[in-house]
Amino acid sequence: MGLIDNAKDAGEATAKKVGEFVDDTKERVGDAVDEAQADAEVSKAEADLERAEAEREVTKAKNEYKADFR
Repeated sequence: MGLIDNAKDAGEATAKKVGEFVDDTKERVGDAVDEAQADAEVSKAEADLERAEAEREVTKAKNEYKADFR
């Protein structure tokens, strides 16, 4: 029975290691997804800022053009 107990213990240890590996991998993938989402939000915010700055410049130019005709 000692051989069977040793095999059983080895199997349980292996299953535990595999489970830990799966959990670690799942966490790393989740972290990568979170990072990608954060990067996307930053890119969107930067694009919104650039758009707002461009709109400001257009408005400024339009107002200056109108002021020239007054």
